[in-house]
Amino acid sequence: MKIIDRRENQLLNRVELNFSVTHEGKTTPSRSELIQTVAKMEPGCKPSLVVVKKVNTRFGQALTTGVAMVYNTREAMNVEAPYVLEKHAVEKEGEKEGEKEGEGDADNSGGEN
Repeated sequence: MKIIDRRENQLLNRVELNFSVTHEGKTTPSRSELIQTVAKMEPGCKPSLVVVKKVNTRFGQALTTGVAMVYNTREAMNVEAPYVLEKHAVEKEGEKEGEKEGEGDADNSGGEN
């Protein structure tokens, strides 16, 4: 992985990284692989505080570019859209795993009225 640009955004408590990954002879890296790699590249970073966005792989090339946001705290991640946090499996405050699983059970009644 190569860091193309690194900016510290103190207002949003994050570091914004533009990166590129060359993956000759391999498939396009998954989001979790990119998160782990970004966490290794940024000193003192936890993978749970990394959000990978705008991943682009060029057709016919083994080059992937993207943007990653490395947050200082979990609270700072609240500026991200809820669907982005869902993709990155970030739990919302006050919400437990058991509540998530039980929410859809009442809606799946089989369509009978």
